[in-house]
Amino acid sequence: MDQYSPYQSNEDRYENMEYRRCGLSGLKLPILSMGLWHNFGFIDNFDNARSMLRTAFNCGITHFDLANNYGPPAGSAEENFGRIFHKDFQPYRDELIISSKAGWGMWPGPYGDWGSKKYLTASLDQSLKRMGLDYVDIFYHHRPDPETPLEETMRALDLFVRQGKALYVGISSYSADETAKAYSILQDLGTPLLIHQPKYSMLDRWVENGLLDVLGDKGIGCITFSSLAQGLLTNKYLKGIPENSRAASGRGNGALESGSISDSNLDKVRKLNDLAIHRGQSLAQMALAWVLKDERITSVIIGASRPEQILDSIACLDNKQFTLSELETIEKILKD
Repeated sequence: MDQYSPYQSNEDRYENMEYRRCGLSGLKLPILSMGLWHNFGFIDNFDNARSMLRTAFNCGITHFDLANNYGPPAGSAEENFGRIFHKDFQPYRDELIISSKAGWGMWPGPYGDWGSKKYLTASLDQSLKRMGLDYVDIFYHHRPDPETPLEETMRALDLFVRQGKALYVGISSYSADETAKAYSILQDLGTPLLIHQPKYSMLDRWVENGLLDVLGDKGIGCITFSSLAQGLLTNKYLKGIPENSRAASGRGNGALESGSISDSNLDKVRKLNDLAIHRGQSLAQMALAWVLKDERITSVIIGASRPEQILDSIACLDNKQFTLSELETIEKILKD
């Protein structure tokens, strides 16, 4: 017997979530979106993944963010999501924003990576098949391709919208200049660039060096990932690296692999944690609120390994405001 069937979402799911307009488009996103980068693959517990998605939607998180390579193994997060969607969320399809991406290696040979029309077309078709969907709401090019002409990649995104395979298109991890060029090409083609998905956190602020200005000037939305620095901006690492952490396991592009867990960063994290406690919230909640303080940020993608973490992240909405003194303290901590 399926202990989760039938599913009926919380009728009050829209009462406490906030939604922001995505750039100059007509689309609104919840200011917290659910990412399926980790903990939704074949190696993970399916019932736990299903419970997390239910928890997220019950709280008004209408956006589920995937990519072709999420798992592991690659593709398995989309396949598991498809199973969950058809068990639980099919009646709510018109209330959901489902996104996917392509741009990293997926299969051998010259046509399974980067940004050619050949690769992107095959990848989107595969993603739709894995998820059992007719279309995705947003399809991203996952990273810039140094060899494929940008015009080819953007024409492919434009084609997907015209074919009805994607309602909107976006890009991820493009620089400010690359973003401006992609925007211009898509404008000429008649398909707006809806959104950019960059990494952004207190500890990784590269988007402040021009990208956010481009997004604001062009009316492009922004949805951030790794805003908790792969868990470093939580209470998990206050006493070092726990055995059960992603950093210890080396799974994914974690904080340990990127060199973020240093004595200097751990000292910053402890000081930030003290400030968060003074604000009456957890370090993770303060870190999410800090990113959301910029109105150019449409949404922040959150990850989780269990439903309780989703509820904890959503609690950041209880205190998103910062005093000038708090912001100055944060800047001092980060610059020391």
